[in-house]
Amino acid sequence: MLQQPADVSGFDAKTLLFIALAIIGIGYLFVYIRGLKAAAAESGEPIKPTAGGIATGFFTNFWDTLGIGSFATTTAIFRYWKMVPDERIPGTLNIGHTLPTIAQAYIFTTLVPVEAKTLILMIAAAVLGSYLGAGFVAKWSRIRVQTVMGSLLLIAAVLFAMKATALIPAGGTALALSGSNLVIGLLGNFALGALMTMGIGLYAPCMILIYLLGMSPKAAFPIMMGSCAFLMPVAGVKFIREKAFDGRAILNLAVGGVPAVLIAAYIVKSLPLTAMLWLVVLVVLYTSITMLLAARRERDMVIAAEATAKEAGAP
Repeated sequence: MLQQPADVSGFDAKTLLFIALAIIGIGYLFVYIRGLKAAAAESGEPIKPTAGGIATGFFTNFWDTLGIGSFATTTAIFRYWKMVPDERIPGTLNIGHTLPTIAQAYIFTTLVPVEAKTLILMIAAAVLGSYLGAGFVAKWSRIRVQTVMGSLLLIAAVLFAMKATALIPAGGTALALSGSNLVIGLLGNFALGALMTMGIGLYAPCMILIYLLGMSPKAAFPIMMGSCAFLMPVAGVKFIREKAFDGRAILNLAVGGVPAVLIAAYIVKSLPLTAMLWLVVLVVLYTSITMLLAARRERDMVIAAEATAKEAGAP
């Protein structure tokens, strides 16, 4: 049975963490609503949720709460049903999944005892990575988004396969990091925070990082969910300011996602996930390949157009 680390300041630190998350959540909600209004004004019609979009938010956040992750599955659904343009997928993922992820962070930080210092520092590293990353990704072209996301999704598929086949360590029993392990953990979570802004989920790689550092598998949940809950509002605000998102999609993900988190965390709690992981591997591989092929087609079209324009301008 997991024991609470001997840290008399842990309770106070976690309480402050909850207060900070509440403040950020409330502030983010105002920015989120303004973003929806701006998107409605740009489109010239009210933004209303759709049944298919809400189902997408519910499905992806249900499995997200159980540890699968939501970014890869949401990207696959968006592309297959052509719900969101490729260049707007990273921003839509970060904005739309923020409120469900904040709910997850509250639930799992309460349920799982992790040393406060380790938890807070890991979260801070991820937030810093996302802050630096979002400023670049929000301004990327469609082709660059397709190329980077397609490549990183291939890596994500490998990580999911490693998890499904138990090729990664089962983890240890530690609930805290110190010394070189803490430094490695912080650098790793910084990189994962930056990757989140590119549309690549943090859950699977963060869980593997936690296992490799010898921490308890259960410790991964408050760390990865807390990291996302703090970094996603930071990244989301930048994407909203750049208008790099789809208004209807972010509403659907939030409306369907929050109830899914509560049902998964308090009613279902756990499920055999191996079969689902293999399904995710196949879906992510398919999405990666189609995205890379789309980037290649568009790049060829740009090159052909430039060549035509050059010939037309020749004397």
